[in-house]
Amino acid sequence: MAIVIETRAQEKQRKGDDERSRHGEQPLAPIYQIDRARTRAEVLGLQSAPASAPTSAPASTPVSTPEPASLPAALDPGPPVPAPAPSEPSARREPVDSPLEFGSRAEQRALRTNAYDQHAAARSGPTPVMTLVVIIATIGILLYSTFLLSPAHRGDPIPYTMVIIAESILVFHALLSMWTILSGAREPRSFAFHDAAARLRGPDDRLVLDGRPVDIDVLITAYGEDLGVIRRTVTAAVAIEGRHLTWVLDDGHSDEVRALAAELGARYVRRLESHGAKAGNINHALTLAKGDYFVVLDADFVPSPRFLIETLPFFIEEKVAFVQTPQVYGNLHTVIARGAAYMQSVFYRFVQPGRNRFNAALCVGTNVIFRRSAIDEIGGLYTDSKSEDVWTTLTLHENGWRSVFIPDVLAIGDAPETVEAYSKQQLRWATGGFEILLRYNPFSPKRRLTMDQRIQYLVTASFYLTGISPLLLLLVPPLEIYFDLRPVTMELSVATWALYYAGFYVMQVLLAWFAVGSFKWETLTLATVSFPIYTKALANVISGKDVGWHVTGTSTRRSPFNFVLPQMMFFVFLALTTVVAVWRDTQNETFTLATAWNATNTVILGAFLIAVSRESRWIKRQEPRDLSSFAPVMPPIARTVVSRPSGEASVRPTAIGAVPARVPQPVADRPVVVPPALQSPAAAPGKATPSAAPATSAAVPLTRAEARRARAEAQLVGAGVGAGTPAGAER
Repeated sequence: MAIVIETRAQEKQRKGDDERSRHGEQPLAPIYQIDRARTRAEVLGLQSAPASAPTSAPASTPVSTPEPASLPAALDPGPPVPAPAPSEPSARREPVDSPLEFGSRAEQRALRTNAYDQHAAARSGPTPVMTLVVIIATIGILLYSTFLLSPAHRGDPIPYTMVIIAESILVFHALLSMWTILSGAREPRSFAFHDAAARLRGPDDRLVLDGRPVDIDVLITAYGEDLGVIRRTVTAAVAIEGRHLTWVLDDGHSDEVRALAAELGARYVRRLESHGAKAGNINHALTLAKGDYFVVLDADFVPSPRFLIETLPFFIEEKVAFVQTPQVYGNLHTVIARGAAYMQSVFYRFVQPGRNRFNAALCVGTNVIFRRSAIDEIGGLYTDSKSEDVWTTLTLHENGWRSVFIPDVLAIGDAPETVEAYSKQQLRWATGGFEILLRYNPFSPKRRLTMDQRIQYLVTASFYLTGISPLLLLLVPPLEIYFDLRPVTMELSVATWALYYAGFYVMQVLLAWFAVGSFKWETLTLATVSFPIYTKALANVISGKDVGWHVTGTSTRRSPFNFVLPQMMFFVFLALTTVVAVWRDTQNETFTLATAWNATNTVILGAFLIAVSRESRWIKRQEPRDLSSFAPVMPPIARTVVSRPSGEASVRPTAIGAVPARVPQPVADRPVVVPPALQSPAAAPGKATPSAAPATSAAVPLTRAEARRARAEAQLVGAGVGAGTPAGAER
């Protein structure tokens, strides 16, 4: 039996719709219902739903489909991507691979439960029980702070100072997180949202906002990901409900990805230089994609078909710059992946919704839809940092734009599975955070932010300092064991210390337990052992050292032990210290808190190294994946836009094929795209490719290798193939 979950707002809306129906009026918006009997993938639209009798019109009532309005030939974008009828939702969802194929059944069951809980909580905010837990945790934080700062409890200066520094960082972030959560998850869906949602669908699968059809681009950033991962995402992106254009932005310069885009009906764009990393890739694509709104997806995040339906109505409010949805991972079959996923649960379920109240919700770089005019106003996405998402959010907020976060799970991606992938991801994120902390200074008078926004950005910028705090706390027990230096006085009993300590740490664990659904030892382990990564990130920012860009979820076949040398050294040191402590306590016929504390740290590091050892064996057994089956044997010839550092563009034959590429008007400030049919196969190196563009936008000539490859491909496919739409063709 299906169970329908309704919030109070939904119940009120349903009753209002019933009243309108009795008077023959149109309901404002559909009621959001969740069938608990469905799997997580069915709720999110990532798999076909169970077979059921489709709703159909009576036999005596013919069903007619309105003919789309004809467009001039120069503006005709070609045949739209086939879309199933609204009564057959499974037809659109069948090709999409579900992330639930990964992991054991127990992990899949946990994923379904977690996704259902996040979806159900999307419009309800913190529950009364959650609020009570947060209040108790806050009281515990305050009591622990009072205990540490009391002069009567001060111990030796060195360990006491180390504890105060580490715990002050942790207490500061815990208090502000509690404050954000207690501020409440402000419901971002206003009456205007529901009214826009009710009028969203227009003829010919167009989406209509404020009475005007809107153009939407879906941008998928690719940079060396597995071809199967890209296939899964592009397939789902093309199938998103509502007419849109899907673009694959390939900074990996892969011919296989080019062929894949042709096969799936997506546009393909690559550039010759990679300035600005991911943000630069998107900014380059925006010179070609001219939609009113654009979605950004990482190559490993599979979007729900309802992504646009659930997010676009927010833009009925003119100052909304972007709508962000959470990052949820589906590949939870390694310790690293599970730890990385669970570490974000509290943030996306409770903290981000709370930031809506302060207009401080962050963009996280994927699963987000932007208003094009907002990005144009600030000159494009920020490119001078590895955390381009946070910097872009900062700039938008300084210019008076609003941000919206909704906890609805509308895309599922891949967490970093290996130590290498996790280390590189966290190093990049932490570097961006420390750049904001040391170079931006949210409290500077030059910043055009509200006080609430300044506080929230300070929390964001200093968050990764909480990852360095465990380093100081790991060194405190050895100071007592070897040098008899204690952070607190000898007169303090173990029971008193445990009481105040439990008031802080136990309640933090309970809060995370409540958010995730159970205690996740992987989260505790990663939080304890990640200090070398964050320390390196802080040192890089201080020294000005650049950090390269790496793809999340991917790694080389190098041994994971190459990335955990500091943790291995600490484990050996703490293990020997534990032996010394036990021997000392045996001789003194007593048991000290330092011994228990040090032994606990040793166990945590040991558990992490066991996971690293298992990963090492798994990598040695792993066979390289054969990606040849993903690519077509003979892709058709079409167009690829390749930018030069000067901002111009050259054109080479590529595979876009299934859907003709949309070519912008050849103006002086935009790359020029020349159809292959207009190119001379015998063009000599150093001569400009023929173009109908003005002289100020002449195309850059092909190299000898490019010209040879173009002629060879043209001979294989035949003359005249791939001319595509004429220059200037738009939607």
